[in-house]
Amino acid sequence: MIAVLLLACGEQKQSKPMSNIAEQNVTNILHQLQEKYPAAPAERMERGVRSVAARWMEEDGTAEEFEAFCIAHFADTEGERDALFDALERNFEAIYGRLNDISIDLKFPIHVVDQPESKLDDAFAGLDPFAHFLDDMFESKIAFVSLLNFPVYTLAEKNAHGADWTRRDWAEARLGDWFAARVPAQVTQNISNCLNEADTYISDYNIMMDRLRNDAGEQLFPSGMMLISHWGLRDELKSNYANADGRGLEKQQMIYEVMQRIIDQTIPQAVISDATYTWNPYSNEVRDAQGQLVPCEREADVRYQMLLNNFRAEKAHDVYCPDAPTCIERSFAGAMEVSDQEIETMFTQFISSPEVVAVANLIQQRLGRSLQPFDIWYDGFKSRSSISEDELSAITRNKYPTTQAFEQDMPSIMTKLGFTAAKAEEVSRKVVVDRSRGAGHAWGAMSRQNVSRLRSRIGADGCDYKGYNIACHEFGHNVEQTITMNDVDSYFMSGVPSTAFTEALAFVFQKRDLQLLGMSNNDSQAETLRYLDIFWGCYEIMGVSLVDLYTWRWLYAHPEATVSELKEAVIANAKQVWNSYYAPVLGVNDSPILGIYSHMIDTPLYLSNYPYGHIVESQLEQQFTNRVLGEEVCRIYPVGRLTPNLWMRHAVGTDVSIEPLLEQTRKAIANYMTPLTHD
Repeated sequence: MIAVLLLACGEQKQSKPMSNIAEQNVTNILHQLQEKYPAAPAERMERGVRSVAARWMEEDGTAEEFEAFCIAHFADTEGERDALFDALERNFEAIYGRLNDISIDLKFPIHVVDQPESKLDDAFAGLDPFAHFLDDMFESKIAFVSLLNFPVYTLAEKNAHGADWTRRDWAEARLGDWFAARVPAQVTQNISNCLNEADTYISDYNIMMDRLRNDAGEQLFPSGMMLISHWGLRDELKSNYANADGRGLEKQQMIYEVMQRIIDQTIPQAVISDATYTWNPYSNEVRDAQGQLVPCEREADVRYQMLLNNFRAEKAHDVYCPDAPTCIERSFAGAMEVSDQEIETMFTQFISSPEVVAVANLIQQRLGRSLQPFDIWYDGFKSRSSISEDELSAITRNKYPTTQAFEQDMPSIMTKLGFTAAKAEEVSRKVVVDRSRGAGHAWGAMSRQNVSRLRSRIGADGCDYKGYNIACHEFGHNVEQTITMNDVDSYFMSGVPSTAFTEALAFVFQKRDLQLLGMSNNDSQAETLRYLDIFWGCYEIMGVSLVDLYTWRWLYAHPEATVSELKEAVIANAKQVWNSYYAPVLGVNDSPILGIYSHMIDTPLYLSNYPYGHIVESQLEQQFTNRVLGEEVCRIYPVGRLTPNLWMRHAVGTDVSIEPLLEQTRKAIANYMTPLTHD
């Protein structure tokens, strides 16, 4: 099955769609429409006709049939347009809601534990119920009716005029977005296949921590510990800043070695998700139960094959998107509604700011040692860093022995954050909790009649602290997903400007995990430490995001690259970003660690949403200061899918900017007094 999918991903044919409508045809039909409907707005009429013309193909009909179609379906009165809008809104919600439920059901066995397993699970999970939606809409001419009367607006136009638009204007513009690109089902399905294969690869990529050995042959991690790469490895590394057995640094160094083996693919295949052998990641030796050396092949470059498959699938998508002809443009100017150049400038300014060195010096003081590359994940600014993770896990396992226990506690979680009891019950009824095979995720509803899904790693013995912390993050997503689906004034405005804005609320929930456990923080410097923590988290993930972006730019410059060449390019990009912005601060050159993130492999160009989300989060946190968090969330998020800056002006009164976070960091540095180290 994997071989078939690899071949399918690699051999997707490309064909350039061509409209068969000439400029003269557009001119002719505009003249006829203006004569027939002299009172109709000329700008709307022309924009609608051109939106249809750009997407009308030979199979849709002749030029004469195009003209007849425009005459027959142009709605000249507001009453006609209202009726069309209502029909499209009602039926699109019905279609998308049901297709989303089908997608959830098909992926259930690979996303959720304790499900019956079949050899066909991956194949069914790779099916995309949405794949034929655009084909059906264009073949039935529904898409053309929509485009003619609710045409496409560019991002630049939305930013330039959106502040003066009514809510209905915005809803119509978002309706136009649905048909901005005409992508065949075969292309969409191929992308889904490749993404699903990569997701399965990542979800099943576990390191048996109790099978790791140092040069003295010692086992450092507890029996039974199995961690997913990279999230579980990273979180275990973070937890060891509060390690009580005196071996935290040694454990962190071992995890760092494991990560490097994963990045350069020298990790032995036999130790991935397999507890048969012990493995020394320093020497890369594998031994059997008798302690004898076992010859093992390294993992083939599967990690980078997954990335290459995704690129090839997206490359086949390019020709159908004349306004965004690369995955880079679709991911940034399209999905994030911020250009990749803007993101690059914002991130590089941030990670080269003088505040980086100042915060790094504080970390070094707290650690009492020189910094090492893995200290990009320093976790000591969090109040929980002085508390043993074992102690925290005992608390969370007792409180949440099952998924049902967490689900039943969600209303209480929300009321603790300032939501009214009624709103907490309303939202919580629309969220279902599942035990995740992977690190965890939130899957939102696409209809007001449906529920959102919260997935986290909750073991048979209950929810450990890592699983609880992830569940808090995902519940933040679910709260956003539910509010922005059910409280907006139009289905076409449901959601947020981009995933960064849902990540922001997920971060807000996640950082209050101890508060939600009833563990108060009486530290007078809690606010200072919070901003230092946010700043350092942004510093880390922005570098990873740049590696992701530079890798995709490299792929577009080298579209015929082999998997081996891609691997070397990723490592080179990781080292280049590291040497430019991290080595001068952490003191080690040529670390590849920025290439470890799993999202680079299974979610193309998503990573920038995390630091962008932190920037949004920092602005929201300032807004929440001295206000009731739940009340503010219910005021801010129902505004729906404005563009980022317009959304932020509604939320806090200013555009999205790194300056508020830098200013808060400067204040935090000035207010900081070095505490007794506990790290």
